[in-house]
Amino acid sequence: MNFKKITAVVMAMAVSMSLLTACGEKQPQDKELVKLTVSEVTHSIFYAPMYAAINNGYFEDAGIEIELINAGGADKVMTALLTGGADIGFAGPEAVIYVAAQGKEDYPKVFAQLTACDGSFLIGRQPVEDFDWQSLRGSTILPGRKGGIPYMTLEYCLNQNGMEVGKDVFFDDSISFNAMTGAFVAGTGDYVTVFEPGATDLELQGKGYILASVGEEGGRVPYTTYFANSRFLADNSGVAQRFTDAIYKGQQFVLNNDAYTVAQAISPSFADTDMTVITQVVQRYKDIGAFSESGIMHKEDFDRLCAILTNAGELNTAVNYEDIVDNSFALKSAQ
Repeated sequence: MNFKKITAVVMAMAVSMSLLTACGEKQPQDKELVKLTVSEVTHSIFYAPMYAAINNGYFEDAGIEIELINAGGADKVMTALLTGGADIGFAGPEAVIYVAAQGKEDYPKVFAQLTACDGSFLIGRQPVEDFDWQSLRGSTILPGRKGGIPYMTLEYCLNQNGMEVGKDVFFDDSISFNAMTGAFVAGTGDYVTVFEPGATDLELQGKGYILASVGEEGGRVPYTTYFANSRFLADNSGVAQRFTDAIYKGQQFVLNNDAYTVAQAISPSFADTDMTVITQVVQRYKDIGAFSESGIMHKEDFDRLCAILTNAGELNTAVNYEDIVDNSFALKSAQ
């Protein structure tokens, strides 16, 4: 075969391959999506960057399909993860810290952070123009599950204001996280801590009034994070990286857009909530710096969280930041 014939054959093969591609061979963006089940601690506008990432197609662009399961508590999120009911847990990192503190060798690792402070608001039965934490003395508060971050952050805020739970103020933690608002409306307790949009809904209904931001009072902590079993992260590092990249895009979207634009993006995830309410809630969270700028968890924030856990008597063993947190995915996303 001479040179001209060889050239003709090569060109024919190239044309043939291009036709095959055009007629159905899947390109990378057309590949079947990897499905990941994410167990979320609750469903809240507080997690706007994640819903923005879902609704803006950032996960789909990364080749991932997300199935969200509302667990209704960090303990239930961890149970779902450890029993194989979820690929990724989405809750406070205290869930991981507790498991690690038990001395288990193979425990989940936190690989991305979404929120940077407590997202709950203290709700009272009457509006107060100039709220003073000292006014809570002698009252009963519905704080959530004992051992959960909402409970402990609230206790930390009270301690910082010179009050002791069980002496100066009282907690009724007999009511499950998802039932607290209903119990408060029915007459239980003097105050309750509520996430958005529940807090704003109570105000609109005239059944409760936002008095203070627990997150603003408690300071910056790694409040809500993503974690997965160490084996999952090792065996699926590429998927974990793409997941973290999508979350980072959602975080940047929320950071760089006004509240109304963000509300438009996340509204499909809150179909029963009015756009005006969603916008108001997003702005409220922006005002208190609730959204993390990236998935990176900083050591000083982790240390403050451990101080809150220790203050509540829930952590009696020293836990190393490096043992709990794997920032490698978040660092790469933020490059």
